[in-house]
Amino acid sequence: MQDPVFRAHRGGKLRTAATVPLDSRQDLSIAYTPGVARVCEAIAADQALARDYTWRSNLVAVVTDGTAVLGLGDIGPAASLPVMEGKAALFRGFAGVDAVPICLDVTDPDEVVAAVKAIAPSFGGINLEDISAPRCFEIESRLKAELDIPVFHDDQHGTAVVVLAAMHGALRFQGRRPADVTAVISGAGAAGVAITRILLQAGVSDVIVCDSRGIIHPGRDHLNPVKADLAKTTNRFGRTGGIADALKGADLLIGVSGGTIGAEALEGMSEEAMIFAMANPNPEVDPAVARDHAEIVATGRSDYPNQINNVLAFPGIFRGALDAGAAAITEEMKLVAAEAIADCVGDDLAPDRIVPSPLDPRVAEAVAAAVKAAA
Repeated sequence: MQDPVFRAHRGGKLRTAATVPLDSRQDLSIAYTPGVARVCEAIAADQALARDYTWRSNLVAVVTDGTAVLGLGDIGPAASLPVMEGKAALFRGFAGVDAVPICLDVTDPDEVVAAVKAIAPSFGGINLEDISAPRCFEIESRLKAELDIPVFHDDQHGTAVVVLAAMHGALRFQGRRPADVTAVISGAGAAGVAITRILLQAGVSDVIVCDSRGIIHPGRDHLNPVKADLAKTTNRFGRTGGIADALKGADLLIGVSGGTIGAEALEGMSEEAMIFAMANPNPEVDPAVARDHAEIVATGRSDYPNQINNVLAFPGIFRGALDAGAAAITEEMKLVAAEAIADCVGDDLAPDRIVPSPLDPRVAEAVAAAVKAAA
């Protein structure tokens, strides 16, 4: 096939490579038998030595069940593998972290948790990826409680970290603080829930969350447990109605829904409005329309300014956590990671430059240093 995309993917995007020579009998006796037995016996006597004498301390499992892949939905484990390979390649390319794609042919939360726990001794961290909501919340929560290595659902927390970094950049440009901001989030899936929580932790004045049925509030029926919790912690003034009602007077719109928000709904936003329309490939608000209603516009796409991309966060977060030997990725680590990303913009801060480029080599290093210090 002549398509350049398919040519690039032929044979996969990953390989393993030995870090020791295998050119002589002496090499073989050290790397494999009989020398390897001495290392195995030492680890059997002291499990902590696996960090020093295997690749575990620099190895992450990128785990999916294929139920919520990119914008493609439930396409299954085999079809998800190219995405997981790509994620693993980003780990290595941006932060020097080795990563292995693990695509599970199970979807029941009990089975996913059991599978990840079974392979965990081989890894220093678990990156959960493209697992549908609300199952992803239970799976991550249980694994965090039951494993002694970092577990991080990037669709939730990586997205939230970069959104917070973008908000920091935008507010620095405008000379405002999080406490000055009312934010509206369109979408109550994995990313929307995590963004809500991190914005509240960062001190945002009010967060209003909308799903396909409108504003989430305590009086609504048929709320699942996650949305019921959102109803208790958000929407401080008890708004009801649809997205247009939520946006009246709002300062920040964050789209993580894949829906469409029309221009008329944006007309009620504040004078210094910010719109982060992150659905791919089609943002919730067309960027041209967004620019008519907002001072600062960001998307998830690479062909527009201010790309909000998880690659700004996850490589450095895992690099820092692994280097620190952390048992978990904490809320504090996420907050400092967002600050570190925003700081990388420096003197280049502008309406079309609120976050650094995903290709900026300084970002992963800065995030890793901040996370390690917070660990």
